[in-house]
Amino acid sequence: MSQFPNPAASQQMAPLLALATKLLRAGRPADAIAPLRDAALLDPFNSTIQHDLGLACLEVGRVPDAIAALQRAVASNPHYADAHFRLGIALEKLGNFGAAIAAYDRATRLLPSLTEAWFRAGDLVYTLGHRNEAIGCFRRAAASGGRTGFGRLGRARALLIEDRNQEAEQVLRETLVAEPRNAMAYDLLGNLLSDFGRFDEARACFERAIAITPLLAGSYYDLVRCGPVTSDNDGLLQRMEAALATPGLEASQSQRLHLAIGKAAEDLGNYALAMQHFDAADAVRRSSASFDSAAFSTEIDRLIARCTPELIARAPELGNCNATPVLIIGMPRSGTTLVEQIVSNHPEVGAGGELNFWNERGAAWHRSGPAANDKPFLAKAAADYLGVLRAVAPTAARVTDKMPFNFLWAGLIHLAFPRAIIVHCRRAAVDTALSIHQTHFHPSLAFPTGGAELVAYFRSYHRIIDHWRSVLPADRFIEVDYEDLTRAPEPIIRRMIAAFGLAWHDACLSPESNPRAVKTPSKWQTRQPIYRTSVARWRRYEPWLGILRALVDDGS
Repeated sequence: MSQFPNPAASQQMAPLLALATKLLRAGRPADAIAPLRDAALLDPFNSTIQHDLGLACLEVGRVPDAIAALQRAVASNPHYADAHFRLGIALEKLGNFGAAIAAYDRATRLLPSLTEAWFRAGDLVYTLGHRNEAIGCFRRAAASGGRTGFGRLGRARALLIEDRNQEAEQVLRETLVAEPRNAMAYDLLGNLLSDFGRFDEARACFERAIAITPLLAGSYYDLVRCGPVTSDNDGLLQRMEAALATPGLEASQSQRLHLAIGKAAEDLGNYALAMQHFDAADAVRRSSASFDSAAFSTEIDRLIARCTPELIARAPELGNCNATPVLIIGMPRSGTTLVEQIVSNHPEVGAGGELNFWNERGAAWHRSGPAANDKPFLAKAAADYLGVLRAVAPTAARVTDKMPFNFLWAGLIHLAFPRAIIVHCRRAAVDTALSIHQTHFHPSLAFPTGGAELVAYFRSYHRIIDHWRSVLPADRFIEVDYEDLTRAPEPIIRRMIAAFGLAWHDACLSPESNPRAVKTPSKWQTRQPIYRTSVARWRRYEPWLGILRALVDDGS
């Protein structure tokens, strides 16, 4: 079929395109969709029309329509860099991150100067746990963008990943001098400041970001986590409730905003309103991501069947004798951040934060099946992991990795490092579930945040933890109960430090003094002395627990 419209079609298209152009220039993309769609029907292989139709759909939130049009654009013209770039944005909004990264990659191969594509790719690959690849993308954004907004932000993001935080702060402040209305720079600076406990400055940055760009209303989530919301906060709750009606607010921003309102309502003692918004946030997440509880349970069965007592007993002959790794595992919101803050305040312990290493290697090992030869795999995994830990803390005697979901891979980790210590953090199941229900998790994470799926997830988690408890050596798999730790910290902390083979240090009793950056939702709590007010929090929500009530009698 010819790629060129016949003369009659061309005559029909001209007024349609003229109208669409006029509407787009007037800032009316929704009205431009109809004439662009009609023009595309007359000339379906015109990549420019398909691109403009996709872009208009993207601007008004019709993401599936945008993807369809942009896919037609790149099919008609595979060298159309901007169409690949916009396709990446649409795929990212839909939550298809792998395809989005591929689209950004194609765009930057065709047009290496596409700074925003480099930046967006860097953001996605970092979210997926690929630290070095993210640094490379952000550096390319910085190199291609120079003193543009995305160029400066790319440089700042690369510095942040490398923990060159003072330099990153300087770049962000220089960006805001050059571009006082750069909302993304304010948002990034706010997160950097809150990571280091500079909460008053962080709040001001988040407020400014939202004022400049109301579509960043999800930043209220970070703002309210800079400390308790009080009646002195000048109508913050009302402003957030009004922000839910912001035209064009994306689902991801809406979800974070509901969580922010819930947090504020809880701080103000209105638990019914709080749960209403936590439930609403979960509903938003469910609309774009589902979780297959039965499939997850099956995978847990496979892991248990593979990690037999006989295989685990072979760890000393299969694994690396290095004792550097300290794995802090457990359900999210079970106290893993607190434990890392405690032990990494020891001068001989480095803090790795949440490393994605074992989620990737574990998935590959799990796919390979039990017939594979484990020893070469384990040797390479151990060498690579030590490289990651040494990059975090080159001279530390022990380095922590507090990725909670490593509870899936405790058997594999023991096989790779039979002398590593695995610290399992336990907390009352209903308190943990309630905290999960109130927390934002990136949509790329296959993890339920409420309902029957979360209850089922706990059941599977308990099954595999019971298995690790039965097959791993007791001196390598130690358990810390949040309730006991907050009631009488010193004996438990001393037991952990002794298990690591380290001399006692009093600094471990003051985790709030730990100067490191904290990048989890617990960043405000970690700056406080150890407290017990989060024990039995579920009782405040008892009338509104719904199906989570099934976890009240569950052990942790």
